[in-house]
Amino acid sequence: MGKRLSWLWHAGFTSLFLLLPASESRARTPLPVFDADRAYSELKRQCAFGPRNPGSTGHSECRDYLANRLKEAGGEVLLQPFDVQDPATGKPLRLTNIIARFPARKEPSGAPKQKNDPPPLMLCAHWDTRPRAEHDPLPSNRSKPIPGANDGASGVAVLLEVSRLVGANPPPRPIIIAFFDGEDLGREGHNDEYALGSKFWASHPVPEMPAEAILLDMIGDADLEIPVEFFSERYAPHLRRRLWQLARELDLPAFVERPGPPVEDDHLPLIRAGIPAVDLIDFDYPYWHTLADTPDKCSPASLGQVGRLLVHYIYEE
Repeated sequence: MGKRLSWLWHAGFTSLFLLLPASESRARTPLPVFDADRAYSELKRQCAFGPRNPGSTGHSECRDYLANRLKEAGGEVLLQPFDVQDPATGKPLRLTNIIARFPARKEPSGAPKQKNDPPPLMLCAHWDTRPRAEHDPLPSNRSKPIPGANDGASGVAVLLEVSRLVGANPPPRPIIIAFFDGEDLGREGHNDEYALGSKFWASHPVPEMPAEAILLDMIGDADLEIPVEFFSERYAPHLRRRLWQLARELDLPAFVERPGPPVEDDHLPLIRAGIPAVDLIDFDYPYWHTLADTPDKCSPASLGQVGRLLVHYIYEE
């Protein structure tokens, strides 16, 4: 993840937070069950391709795999290719956002008909991995691409399992699942070189603009603790607070009601495009941008907490 910590973080941010009273979930129908072990298998499957940095064999093979998995789940899949120059080498690269739309459930016979579906909810993650392990303790490893188990594969793994559920159990509103490319391609200290896929999508939104978005990034850490990301609270307070309230109702301890650092991530291009977006991220990960970012550092239980939260939010009415 090329997420940068923003300079806007300061101690006074703690004053922004008030605990909200818990209330019962508004879900009215039996919910599909998120399978954490299946999600973890999807994490390992991505890592089996090797590093997925743009231009690599693992990148092209994983792109095709992800597109096929979304199609198998019943999504209407759109590949959104775009060309960039590698910021480090200047070489041309072809990047691809992978977008899938899942329709809302059909109205029961005899129910009043709506003219249009409600606006979609977007769920997103980046699927590329970092081409340089610049934080690896061994200098000889710092020019090598990372495995990206947590930083890349974890969010995608959760959303692949979610796609299976919404494909088989259409939700109250359409769901757009977006796997953004090129999030982690930039050089350190050059923030404009990151989040390339979400920037491209925000200026070329397909298949339609969502009402709101939830970004998953680095949510597989075995010691998962997701604080409140600054920009999420500032620009999507209603969505952010509802998610944390729901986490309390579901007794999901990974979601902690304290301010975390502001992170420049794929949610910011969405926010700039007018979409309320929340970043679920645990930036406190000692294997970040190292060759040790491997599946054994991740946990099905962590994926399960995030997946369970999403399922309950998706099927709320």
